Amino acid sequence: MSSILTNNGAMVALQTLKSINNDLGKTQNAISTGKDIANAKDNSAIWAISKVMESDVQGFKAVSQSLSLGESTVAVARGAAEAVTDALKLMKEEIVAAQDGTVDRTMLQERIDALKDQIDATVGAAQVNGVNLVDGNTTGLMSDGTTAGLSVISSLNRDASGVTAAYIDIAAVDLTTATLTDGTTALEDLDVSTDDASALAALDAIDVMINLATTAAASFGSAQSRIEIQNDFVSKLSDSLKSGIGSLVDADMEAASARLQALQTQQQLGVQSLSIANQAPQTILSLFR
Repeated sequence: MSSILTNNGAMVALQTLKSINNDLGKTQNAISTGKDIANAKDNSAIWAISKVMESDVQGFKAVSQSLSLGESTVAVARGAAEAVTDALKLMKEEIVAAQDGTVDRTMLQERIDALKDQIDATVGAAQVNGVNLVDGNTTGLMSDGTTAGLSVISSLNRDASGVTAAYIDIAAVDLTTATLTDGTTALEDLDVSTDDASALAALDAIDVMINLATTAAASFGSAQSRIEIQNDFVSKLSDSLKSGIGSLVDADMEAASARLQALQTQQQLGVQSLSIANQAPQTILSLFR
């Protein structure tokens, strides 16, 4: 039955053309934005996942900055500990020489005092952004909240309960002094000019200080290496997250290009189909001639 009031063919053709135009709009939007999922309307679940991942990327960017600053701080402390160790070795030479009662101990003491000043200068300059891990005046605390040192955020750990931060702790060391078993303070009380007993005590004290400085240098070196490894891992992790985000929301431009050409062809055919369907009622006029 033919009807001039209801054109089923035109309605079908129109709906088909609307569907084609809708798909064409999505494809053009994907090409212009570079994303298949640009907002929550496109795919709410995937969009939400991608946004969580993007927030993690931003978080790891801050972590990387913290690690870089922490690495610089620890590297300076390690360098200072190594320099102090070298100065203490020179100081030990003078103290060993002072064990001979025939030498001019006053002259040796002057050299020792000069090396003390050198150590003080080295320790005083070993700071980054106001943080000095070797001068004994560190106000910062490690993540335990009680021990003086530096706490560097190293990662963000996500689980079912939420996100928690992980830290790398570096304990501070006072390279200007060490307390001996008899209560005397090494380096500050180091004196070879008084008598044989003081020269002998200085020999014991300098070994304590050298052990302190070498242990500190080794500890700082280990921490620096750990921070470098973690920073490299965080960088690779951020790249992996970015790649994952891209695979979720980015448009496949080759596929989008092919889809665009196909939809443009379908659109042209849809327009022709609708035109033909709209002309169908005109044929009814021939029945009345």
